[in-house]
Amino acid sequence: MHTKFQSRPVIGVTLDSEEAGGYADFPWYALRQNYMESLAELGAVPLALPHHADLTDEYLALCDGIVVTGGAFDVPPELFNEQQTSSQVRLKPGRTEFEKAIVKGAMQRNMPLLGICGGQQLLAVLTGGTLHQHIPDALPDALEHSTTVDTENAGGKKRARHQVEIVEGSLLSRCVDSLHYEVNSSHHQAVKSVGEGCRINAYAPDGVIEGIECEGYDFCLGVQWHPEYQQHQQDTQLLNALVSAASRYKHSMRSSARAMTDAMTRKGKEEA
Repeated sequence: MHTKFQSRPVIGVTLDSEEAGGYADFPWYALRQNYMESLAELGAVPLALPHHADLTDEYLALCDGIVVTGGAFDVPPELFNEQQTSSQVRLKPGRTEFEKAIVKGAMQRNMPLLGICGGQQLLAVLTGGTLHQHIPDALPDALEHSTTVDTENAGGKKRARHQVEIVEGSLLSRCVDSLHYEVNSSHHQAVKSVGEGCRINAYAPDGVIEGIECEGYDFCLGVQWHPEYQQHQQDTQLLNALVSAASRYKHSMRSSARAMTDAMTRKGKEEA
């Protein structure tokens, strides 16, 4: 009997979480549909990942790639050896603990990983970087990077927008067809520095870091904007590059599994 393998790569997508109130009387998960729709349109199977850090290995065994999403919360300053200095910092400890585990697990497996907005910031911190806790405090002359205090839900207001400059020769530059284009912007924190083995791949005109990537991996990068809206062709190109990397990962893992199965079969025959 032959097992039929799913041909489309599975990409795990982290969920946001909220405490009881509003939608339900119990804590609940939520995520904009366009995270999932954009990946499905490009040939992936998006898989929602609830926050169970103890199930990280099982989740990753199901996935060929990971997207760490954004949300109206922040990376705890203690993770980059700072005390909280801004009243605008909002924490979600359970979500952060899970996303820490999923990012580390994906990197250990060289599984394609895309961090979006807060996901990019977490990737930066977990690889030795630091963050500006609140852009207006740290960089008073910066552009408007967010239209509202609630950076994920713009409340019907037009989101901030600005140009980005992509660093030539970076992985990101190989994913998109232009080194300059406009992106949406909805964040009050930003990467301040990157750790060893991590490089900056995009800047805003005011110098704010807009993208990072980790060297030595097939596909491990983060962007500060939200490509899942697919507002420009470069957004679609970036997501398509992730799906392609996940397909390569899936094929590689399948080939390895087949090679191991063949080796075990040969050994069994020789011993018989």
